[in-house]
Amino acid sequence: MKTLSTKLLQQLSSKQAIRRHAYSTKAIPDFGQPTPASHPQLMKEGEITPGITSEEYISRRKRLLELLPEKSLAIIAAAPVKMMTDVVPYTFRQDADYLYLTGCQQPGGVAVLSQECGLCMFMPEAKAHDIVWQGQTAGVDAALEMFKAEKAYPMSKLNEILPDMIKRSCKLFHNTLTATPTYTDMETFQKAAHVGKVSDLSIFTHELRWVKSPAELKLMKESASIACQALLQTMLHSKTYPYEAMLSAKVEYECRLRGAQRMAFNPVVGGGPNGSVIHYSRNDQKIKDGELVLMDVGCELHGYCSDLTRTWPPCGSFSSVQEEVYDLILQTNKECMRLCKPGASIRQIHNYSVELLFKGLKEIGILKRDQFRSYHQLNPTSIGHYLGMDVHDSSMISYDRPLKPGVVITIEPGIYLPSSLDGPQRYQGIGIRIEDEVLITETGCEASWGTFYQTVLTGSMPKEIKHIESLLNNYSHGIEMEGHNNIKAATR
Repeated sequence: MKTLSTKLLQQLSSKQAIRRHAYSTKAIPDFGQPTPASHPQLMKEGEITPGITSEEYISRRKRLLELLPEKSLAIIAAAPVKMMTDVVPYTFRQDADYLYLTGCQQPGGVAVLSQECGLCMFMPEAKAHDIVWQGQTAGVDAALEMFKAEKAYPMSKLNEILPDMIKRSCKLFHNTLTATPTYTDMETFQKAAHVGKVSDLSIFTHELRWVKSPAELKLMKESASIACQALLQTMLHSKTYPYEAMLSAKVEYECRLRGAQRMAFNPVVGGGPNGSVIHYSRNDQKIKDGELVLMDVGCELHGYCSDLTRTWPPCGSFSSVQEEVYDLILQTNKECMRLCKPGASIRQIHNYSVELLFKGLKEIGILKRDQFRSYHQLNPTSIGHYLGMDVHDSSMISYDRPLKPGVVITIEPGIYLPSSLDGPQRYQGIGIRIEDEVLITETGCEASWGTFYQTVLTGSMPKEIKHIESLLNNYSHGIEMEGHNNIKAATR
């Protein structure tokens, strides 16, 4: 028996040794963000960030340099870390311009771009204490190897190298929103600003970011798809859990479950009268039976945002009054999306939406003939905005600019009738918005089940009254029964 046991132990030991040798001991470099080596399930070889290759980042910088005046210098700082308390930071989000040009997702760096030197990155230097508490970060080696910079230095060299670069330039551009005293306090920078040599770089970067590349559009479609799926699950969830906080938590959970890194903004979950507060964010009220809930949500996927809104009755049925107002918003949404084509502008579409809504509100009886000024109190928002790396993307681009293929915009008509509305009482406390994402294509955009329907990136999210009511009453049953069982189990 002992001999048999000894042989079995020897065999087991031999197998374990073989298994140990089967694993590679080669360490994978940690650059402080996903790489094809560390996250093969997420990224392909040649990509700096998921879905975006090093060639595309190099092309972006080349195009920016072509836009800049001769002998210009562009300085782009990474977003700073913002603190919640003395030792607790808010979740970090990289500045869109810095990410767009470098692909670097960590704070603390400064990128400099010029025709003379190409991309020069000044990288933060990780101290032993920082590595223990926060992990590895990308340094000079990563700037050269991963981000494909022509030159790279530690941040400690910034005061030594950047002043000479500024002196040799005829014009200086920088990202004013993330400007840091690290370089703005330099004497050379101060002198350049004093003589009018310094301007905002975003007039150029927003121009580049306005029209999306095929790779960017792929990420935006995926981001929109995630948000649609998450909001649909939340809609089905709302009949059992008619609480603003629960619906906010549910939609974030569903987005993260599908791969989103974060929400694009704090979800707006306005039940009843709260739906008439355009950027309501408290999300702390119960939604009463018969009330509508307005949910404006979006997520961020590898740097690209989604943004959509739906309004529905968690109880499962629109009242006749709610249906009357909802149908006006829905028809305006559809009519405005038909105008989304090259050559049109957000301003033109907005003006058309004002005509439609003002006429509709007069026909319903909410507004009188002479109350055009009152209309803007009930809807002070634009019909839409540009969408991309930021929710309100490329803000330096005018809404009067004719749209081009590759531009993504939102179409979001709404009406916000407060409880204090000076009008028929039956309409008081109703807020309704229907928001979709629209990709402008060569052939325009169709807002129905047509050949070009795929250009409505949020087209999979129901918005017809009969579809919403059918979903809530036929497909919520299983979720409702599961919810009741969970509540019973928790209270035993």
